[in-house]
Amino acid sequence: MIIIDNEFADLPTPSGLMRTHVFRPASEGSFPGIILFSEIFHVTGPIRRAAAFLASQGFVVAVPEIFHEFEPLGKVLAYDAEGTDRGNWCKVNKPLRSYDDDARAVIRFLLGNEFCSRKIGSIGICIGGHLNFRCCFEPEILAGVSFYATDIHKLESHPRGLGLGQADDSLKRAREKAIHGELLMIWGRQDPHIPFEGRVQIHQVLEESGANYQWLEFNAAHAFIRDEGPRYNAVLAQQSMGIAVELFHRRLR
Repeated sequence: MIIIDNEFADLPTPSGLMRTHVFRPASEGSFPGIILFSEIFHVTGPIRRAAAFLASQGFVVAVPEIFHEFEPLGKVLAYDAEGTDRGNWCKVNKPLRSYDDDARAVIRFLLGNEFCSRKIGSIGICIGGHLNFRCCFEPEILAGVSFYATDIHKLESHPRGLGLGQADDSLKRAREKAIHGELLMIWGRQDPHIPFEGRVQIHQVLEESGANYQWLEFNAAHAFIRDEGPRYNAVLAQQSMGIAVELFHRRLR
């Protein structure tokens, strides 16, 4: 299948224009939509390849630039110390409401796109995993996949959080049964960013809330699906992406 991967739309949001990259099959007809939330580095090579892979499975994939308030449109941060510091600064200085406004903007874009069948899912990696978790609070999201979602858990020994003040309400809303579709959570057991106690906390909330979810843990480090760098695990990346695609085919077709 030929993939179109050089399209983008600059979507209006309350905090300014947000460039959203679009990957889709070069075929006639409409396809289910998937929102892909990136790592803190924006739309890097690994993120583009992940989007192209999903598009090759018959989906329209929209990848928003999550820090558009702080970076020029089209900006990509490097996988180095400077890029990491900048991405982490953006993560905790962007208001939580703006993350949710961005998700709504991409949902509206997909629903109004002639290439989209109006059935929508979402997927996210690292901070994007947390953004996917929150996107699953939106009623249009029928299926969501989070890869090693950071900053959802709340531990006194390991304070974390998303957005300005690091005071997100993601666990609280999940506990209140805000997740509408089917959720797939994927973790690396050797990931220092989400310790065992944090994973247990998230799992307990999903279990007690009655959410429709799957939970997978692998012997892997953080960023194990990123096909650049020493932590990449090609076998586990292939397996876990295959399970994600199965979920999207089952819920969005």
